[in-house]
Amino acid sequence: MVGYDYASPGCYFITICARNHSRVFWTDVGANCVRPQAPLPLSAAGRLVETEIQKLNHVYTAVRVDKYCIMPDHLHMLLFIECDEDGRTQFAPTLSRVVKQFKGSVSKQLGYSVWQKSFYDTIIDSDTIYWEAWRYIDENPLKYVLKKRGDL
Repeated sequence: MVGYDYASPGCYFITICARNHSRVFWTDVGANCVRPQAPLPLSAAGRLVETEIQKLNHVYTAVRVDKYCIMPDHLHMLLFIECDEDGRTQFAPTLSRVVKQFKGSVSKQLGYSVWQKSFYDTIIDSDTIYWEAWRYIDENPLKYVLKKRGDL
């Protein structure tokens, strides 16, 4: 959104895609997979992405990943930039900086970049939108498998 301060406290629904929509984050789930089980059928690159997502909560004290989902060719996150108990914004990088550093860390460890340029974000400004995003993240792996099987 033009003019929005992406370092301000708030919640964001983020989608980051693999370059050329390459399916690099999952191993083949197979035709008989009914529902992906935890852990998801992540490839080595997918496991690295998951580790880096989990690190975000510790790298930035003002950033919290509330929920995420790694798909074969993209990932989704609900990410908060938080404020302190007095309501002041803690030192926080912008949303773009967090994503850039995340993608850079994954690329450095892989030895090459798997990422499409930029990312997609939605500012979560209501409980309804938050729970819609939560549900979308939660259901996305199953929808993918059902679509692949031809059940959707």
